[in-house]
Amino acid sequence: MTAFDPNGVGIANGNIFGFPYSEQEANLVIVPVPWDATASYGKGTSKGPQAILDASTQLDFFHPDLDKAYDTKVYMSPVSQEWLDINDHLCALGLEYISFLEEHGEALAQKQFGHVLEAINDAHQALRENLFERCTQLLNAGKIPCVLGGEHSTPLGLLQALDTKYADYGILQIDAHADLRDAYEGFEQSHASIMFNALKELKNLSQLTQVGIRDVSEREVQLSAANQKVSTFYDWQLKNEQYKGTTWAEQCEKIIATLPQKVYISFDIDGLKPELCPHTGTPVAGGFELQEIAYLFFETVKSGRQIIGFDLNEVAPGADSDWDANVGARALWHLVCATELSRRKHA
Repeated sequence: MTAFDPNGVGIANGNIFGFPYSEQEANLVIVPVPWDATASYGKGTSKGPQAILDASTQLDFFHPDLDKAYDTKVYMSPVSQEWLDINDHLCALGLEYISFLEEHGEALAQKQFGHVLEAINDAHQALRENLFERCTQLLNAGKIPCVLGGEHSTPLGLLQALDTKYADYGILQIDAHADLRDAYEGFEQSHASIMFNALKELKNLSQLTQVGIRDVSEREVQLSAANQKVSTFYDWQLKNEQYKGTTWAEQCEKIIATLPQKVYISFDIDGLKPELCPHTGTPVAGGFELQEIAYLFFETVKSGRQIIGFDLNEVAPGADSDWDANVGARALWHLVCATELSRRKHA
């Protein structure tokens, strides 16, 4: 077997980045979840994990914030064809329901398509339970579990597994959307409900810090303001402060100050500028450069906080380009390196 050369051409060996590690050898294990059955605007994020895997060997593996980053022992499980097939079948049913809903309203649509909602909600619950069991096994084996979606609903099972292990932790959410809706469009675990469900179901979650939110309902704004666990740094507020001279470094200090010692990172790719991820399910004007978010991640680690897991979601490959997957792979690399730096500091 050829030795891994971090300065050579990436080899597509089935593992993320072409790294030469098995699950048993790895410290970080990425679980891909090819699911976007509740996405209502743009489909395709279920193909994100495979597209990112395919693009990941095109990266170079020097990282300015992590010495010998290529020594990171990271493994990605194979993408489940079974769940991809289930998702594709349910997506076809769901699109018919959503189309009817947009024309006739939610009440009539749920009455007419109740069987579709039930099928999607049941499958989603099974997906969450499977992920919870998988991530619990990884935690018991001393691994740091991570999720690669898929739509943003996918990491809830991972969060539940972490909730059984840690008595106090926070979520750092990078996103264009607050995701604080209750059962959006009738989907109990909608991509627009992930943080609502996290606040409701995770008993040891002490803090949710949201960064970059810029497409949000009034009810979500009110929920954020009323909940002492939630700190929301809206995109327009961050930009307005910068126009007056506040630096991103100063803003990152304020963001990090809200977080407890143990931090889970939830990164929706639409938190970035839409030209970086044009095919994501719900792109929104505004947002960040990828390096701005990388800076926030590494400053979080340098503050002494410990990253206990992460997810990356909503990357959708384009039909005519691998640009989204390329950016997604680079976002994943920053997440992996920040988590590895944290692991080394807290080993």
